[in-house]
Amino acid sequence: MSATSTARPDSQTRPRLVIAGAGPAAHALVRQLTRTPFAGGITVLSNRDNAPAEFLELAALPQVSVRFGQPVSYIDPDARRVTTADGLEFSYHQLVIATGSSPSGAPLEGAGRCLSYSTIDDATRLGEAVRDVTRVLGRRPLGILVGTGTAAGQAEAVLRARGVRPVRTTQRPAAVVPNLAGSMLPAAGVVFEDGSRMNGDLVVLAEERIARDALSVSAGLKTAPRGGIVIGQDFRASVPGIWAIGDAAAFDGVRLGLLVAAASAASVCASQLLQATLADPLVRAA
Repeated sequence: MSATSTARPDSQTRPRLVIAGAGPAAHALVRQLTRTPFAGGITVLSNRDNAPAEFLELAALPQVSVRFGQPVSYIDPDARRVTTADGLEFSYHQLVIATGSSPSGAPLEGAGRCLSYSTIDDATRLGEAVRDVTRVLGRRPLGILVGTGTAAGQAEAVLRARGVRPVRTTQRPAAVVPNLAGSMLPAAGVVFEDGSRMNGDLVVLAEERIARDALSVSAGLKTAPRGGIVIGQDFRASVPGIWAIGDAAAFDGVRLGLLVAAASAASVCASQLLQATLADPLVRAA
């Protein structure tokens, strides 16, 4: 028997927003909503067991509840209710899917020594890392860029803008070559299955990722051919009451994280959610 958190939204309940996912996009959205006149409750359901400090800070707010280790596994769009993997049920007036994306391939040996680029938000962090490497070397760095597609193209542009000489490979290496012990530069290059090697001052992984859009099946949501829940400019999905943001979403066939920074997307989505909540007849009747 499943435990039920709330009944189906009706005129006796305050506006309730449920967010599936607890990544950067979800965090940015919650932070933005708490700065608006949104008067309802916000429940964040995360598949992570740990509690990042930034979410604990938001969870201390009276209108925010964060449930760690409770990923959404099923959506009933007619009843406007979600069920978690442990069988807990949460009703919603509006549901935002922010489940992010995952790497399309197996983990690369030594990936922890690399810089990474998966969304447009990584541009600043990558630029700062390059600045530190340049300072250590005292010269223009040579970078090995692994990946194809939009993410790799964006990463290459960032590297060139920061003065890096990028050498790009579309063939996936077998492992990352560590630098000498004691060096401030963790990676010395990559080695391929045939034993060939590319040497450099830094390695950037910008490989393809897959949107975590499995929730689209139970909800009957439209998805893009290459993955991701299809949204409009207002972040609405194809089923009323459901929205998507971050890498779980796709706009014009491209992962949203490659098009819009999380903070910018959250600002627009929060505004649209507030308007939708105020216009909801169930909410107006409460």
